[in-house]
Amino acid sequence: MMEALPLDDVPAVKVYLGLPLFGERAPAGGMKELARRQAEDVGLEVFKPVVVGAGDELSGVARALQQQGCLRRGEAVGLVGFSAGGAATLYALAQRKWPVDSAVLINASTGLTASVQAFEQATGKKYAWSPASRELAQETDAANHVMEIARGTPPPALLFLRGADDSVIDAHAADDLEERLKPLYRDHAKRLQFTQLQGMSHQWAADPQSLADVRKAVAEWFTAR
Repeated sequence: MMEALPLDDVPAVKVYLGLPLFGERAPAGGMKELARRQAEDVGLEVFKPVVVGAGDELSGVARALQQQGCLRRGEAVGLVGFSAGGAATLYALAQRKWPVDSAVLINASTGLTASVQAFEQATGKKYAWSPASRELAQETDAANHVMEIARGTPPPALLFLRGADDSVIDAHAADDLEERLKPLYRDHAKRLQFTQLQGMSHQWAADPQSLADVRKAVAEWFTAR
């Protein structure tokens, strides 16, 4: 993300956070361990520590930025989330453990249900839902928490960027979320935008045109706010 979205034109302190279980935060065993977790229970063993874990870390990150003089006490932050990072952003917005003024969600999973659908499509395997994973879906599916996400005067400014050629995330979940959020932004319509980018797949950063489109849209959204 640091390479894909340097956001040099945005006058802000930029912090790029690694998701739990990935990159430098990978567990012992690396990809084999991730594959084991995925095979055992992709919802509870992968989605929960990655998405819920990342969302729960936001307040600690913000306090650390305060200590380093990069953020004033109680100051709102802006977030960018891609795919699972988008689900973590939506979860953080709903949890409201730290004020978020604006966010951009790129080809975002809208919660565990959407991520399980992507998993089933990619692997051809049926996920075995359990009471614990259904509870996790209820907790993390953004459509269930639109009131919390949109709370505030004004509500957080949200830009959803969706690739027209994204074959990973089911578009129906994003459509449902859009329909539920729109009435809550009736008096602040300019603070909610769903944009579909033609020719953009899930892995947008690999395509020069999609990369340029996303960079422009994200920079303009934050600079305007």
